[in-house]
Amino acid sequence: MSTAQPLRRARRGGPGGSGRSRGGNLARVAAILFCLVWAFPIYWMLNTAFKPRSQVMTSTPLFLPRSPTLGNFRVAVTQTSFGDDLRNSVIVVGVTVLAAVLLSVFAAAALTRFRFRGRRAVMVGVLVVQMLPPAALLIPTFLVFDRLGLIGSYLGLILAYVALVLPFTIWVMRGFFLAVPVEMEEAGRIDGASTWQVLTRILFPLVAPGVIASSVFAFITAWNDYLIAYTFMKEQNQYTLPVWLATFSTPNTGTDFGGQMAGSVVFSLPVVVFFLLVQRKLVSGVSAGAVKG
Repeated sequence: MSTAQPLRRARRGGPGGSGRSRGGNLARVAAILFCLVWAFPIYWMLNTAFKPRSQVMTSTPLFLPRSPTLGNFRVAVTQTSFGDDLRNSVIVVGVTVLAAVLLSVFAAAALTRFRFRGRRAVMVGVLVVQMLPPAALLIPTFLVFDRLGLIGSYLGLILAYVALVLPFTIWVMRGFFLAVPVEMEEAGRIDGASTWQVLTRILFPLVAPGVIASSVFAFITAWNDYLIAYTFMKEQNQYTLPVWLATFSTPNTGTDFGGQMAGSVVFSLPVVVFFLLVQRKLVSGVSAGAVKG
């Protein structure tokens, strides 16, 4: 037998290699189709954002704008409420991410590095709350916050977002803390480090990828939320950008699809840029948090 035959067989994957190759090709085709279906709304959003108003609503779909324009973007960003809503989103989301990351890091450190009564019950409670749909908690949370006088304030909206993202971020950070060998912590204690020094100088730097993953999740969740912001805020100048997107549709004038799509592009840019910057650490962070039990 010549050496070329084993090589060809190895390239085909040996006996049954053709079947696996067909399966791989089908998987690639399915993946491509899935990506096309997923990407089409984004393409259509960009396509509509650059169309003149006369080309947005046509009987024959235009898959490329015949005369691209930035007019829809000018209409979107010159709305009177855009500046206020952008400021509100930046403040609320920034504080939410900071608070959620800090609380989740210390909570995960306590649940994994310290032994205390009720620790298992707390972990089960975090897991149960994580499984509940946010819409089911909306009305009870609103009633509690209303009694506390938090409705219509930045603090109320921030606390609602922190409560929403905290169970998942705690669970992710717990996986990272469990991945750090206890021997490293014990070596620090032998060298005379206090508990605070062990946390800040040994554990926290090692779980930094988990902090990034948690911050990305908290950022995307708070940035994209419409329901809580619309329910918990009372005044027009208190709304965030997701609510601002809804202002392009009114009962009297109908929906300005061009302006709305341009506003969606502007609204999506921070999330896309943030995700592209940290996507590798996000994937590794979520995987680590999911694997460690």
